[in-house]
Amino acid sequence: MRRPATREDRRHRRDGIRQVARQARAAERHADFERPADDSEDSAKRRQIIAGARRLFMSLGYDAASMGEIARASGVSKGTLYVYFKDKDELFEAIVVEECTVHAEGVFNFDMDDPDVAATLTRVGTTYVTVLCVPERRSSLRAVIAVAERKPEVGRAFYETGPAKGVARLAAYLQTNTAAGRLDVEDCELAAAQFIESCLATIYKPFLFNYAPAPSPDRVAHVVRIAVKTFMAAYGNRDASPSR
Repeated sequence: MRRPATREDRRHRRDGIRQVARQARAAERHADFERPADDSEDSAKRRQIIAGARRLFMSLGYDAASMGEIARASGVSKGTLYVYFKDKDELFEAIVVEECTVHAEGVFNFDMDDPDVAATLTRVGTTYVTVLCVPERRSSLRAVIAVAERKPEVGRAFYETGPAKGVARLAAYLQTNTAAGRLDVEDCELAAAQFIESCLATIYKPFLFNYAPAPSPDRVAHVVRIAVKTFMAAYGNRDASPSR
């Protein structure tokens, strides 16, 4: 006849079950999942995870989204998720960097030999405002702001790969045209930042805080035209020859 289980027996059983559960969770997280040998397949899987995580972060917020929920939203196993990203912080930072990089690459592209500064600024300003005033990007910025105080590395990654890169690229274009005599700019970094901010005047903050909807193309064109006119009045070299 089996003796009744003692309190000590039950405690050992519970401890054993908990240990097995911990080992199972660890195995799931750190199992030797191999990344695809094909780089294109590897990149596709990474994009799939980032897309799913972005949707979840936007709907639930950073704090409420767990790695398990991110795996389900991305259509991958939790083990596969951990192969690509060690934790939620790394995944969120990857989303921020990717979005800002695409943003900067798509907007702040310059032909350094283009002598028509006003036309270039008009193109860049119009594209920048149009790209920025999209509801999905507004949600992304809000998510970054919400976590930046607790996780300054996320805010730093956002600023370095987005706003700072845009200002730096525009400043380089202004420097080239100052050297060519088409502009007379004392501080190209400051002038670049001033121009970008002036393109957002009366548009972005109302949109960001849900005071107003996304601006119409006509409104964007109007604000950017005045920003370019103001910039050229301040920094255009009136002594420059039209052929330069």
